Amino acid sequence: MSKGRAEAAAGAPGILLRYLQEQNRPYSAQDVFGNLQREHGLGKAAVVKALEQLAQQGKIKEKMYGKQKIYFADQDQFATVSDADLQGLDAKIVALTAKVQSLQQSCRHMEAELKELTSALTTPEMQKEIQELKKECAAYRERLKNIKAASNHVTPEEKEQVYRERQKYCKEWRKRKRMATELSDAILEGYPKSKKQFFVSGSPSCPCSPGCSPRRAYSLVSLPQEEVGIETDEDYNVKLPDP
Repeated sequence: MSKGRAEAAAGAPGILLRYLQEQNRPYSAQDVFGNLQREHGLGKAAVVKALEQLAQQGKIKEKMYGKQKIYFADQDQFATVSDADLQGLDAKIVALTAKVQSLQQSCRHMEAELKELTSALTTPEMQKEIQELKKECAAYRERLKNIKAASNHVTPEEKEQVYRERQKYCKEWRKRKRMATELSDAILEGYPKSKKQFFVSGSPSCPCSPGCSPRRAYSLVSLPQEEVGIETDEDYNVKLPDP
């Protein structure tokens, strides 16, 4: 045992006696050790020994609580408290409890304010941010000036014409895609192979209806995809624009 630990163990009875008298509530040896170990450097064995010594000397009381020993100050050493004193103590407890709650509320407000202040920009950071925003605004003003000075502005009428043409071509795109899909589906109804095989390299047989032109059927079925001209939007990762 080190010299410091030995000195602490020697003074343990006095420390524990004062502690139990001041707190005036029951404690187990583990509770006392946990409460005083950091402040006084007492080991658990020294605490247990000191408590047992004080109990044997009659300076504190010892009581079994289940399988655990409980130690508390001898109540005979304290003066008898009248009902009026107890009521006064109860009133004091209520007042102190209210004060504690008020202080806790104040602490929460101050913590929230501190968090807000620490998350805000500092004065140098704000100054830097202002300079960057001024540069950005100047760049936008220069860009706007160049746009206004340009001679190739698009009029609202021209813009509307572009939108109308886009809508027209997208409509035609959908129409032609639907027609091509219906035609290929009609051919594939009698085609013995898969759709993929038909697109890539078809058979020379004619699976079309009797009204279909043999020359047209041959051009659609017997030639490779590149020669027939069947190219899907999916081949080029193209999608129809939204209406």
